[in-house]
Amino acid sequence: MASTRLKIIGANTFISLEGIKNIPAKIDTGADSSAVHADNIVMSKDGILSFEIFGKKIQTKEFTVVTIRSSNGEEQIRYRVPLLVTIGDKKMISNFALSNRNKNHFPVLIGRKTIKNHFIVDVSKAEVDLKKKKSAKSLNKEMQKNPFQFHKKYIRLNHED
Repeated sequence: MASTRLKIIGANTFISLEGIKNIPAKIDTGADSSAVHADNIVMSKDGILSFEIFGKKIQTKEFTVVTIRSSNGEEQIRYRVPLLVTIGDKKMISNFALSNRNKNHFPVLIGRKTIKNHFIVDVSKAEVDLKKKKSAKSLNKEMQKNPFQFHKKYIRLNHED
C-alpha cells in the first residue's frame, strides 16, 4: 500500500470503541498488539466471557488467550477479544487484550497490528493533552469526598497481586 494513501496520526488520539466515543488512546509502535482497560472480567460456566469497558457490559464467546510480556519483563495471561474500533474515519475490527490499565495514562493502547496498512504515526503530533500528575492537595480532596472509592481507585490496586 502506498504511503500517500495512509492517514497520518499522532502519538495519541481519540478513538471510538464499540460505539463509545472520545476515548483517549496511546499509539504504541513498539507494541505488537492493542489493549483496553476492562473491569469485571468474568467467565461463565457456559464459556461466555463478560467484561465492562467504559461502563458498557459486553458478553462474547469470541475470545482467545494471549501471553503478554510487559516492558519490565513480567508475563501475564490475558483474554483477547475482537472489538469495533474507529480511528479517525477508519472503522475496523481489531483484537484487544483485556487488562487493568488504571496505572497508565491511557485506557487504550493501539499497537502495530491495528495501525498497519492504515496509518503512519507522526510522534510530533498529539490530540490528547496529558494532565499533570495529581498533586497531594487534589488527591486529599478526592479522598475526603469518598474515602472508600478513593481506596478502591488508588490504594487497593497498588497492592493487588
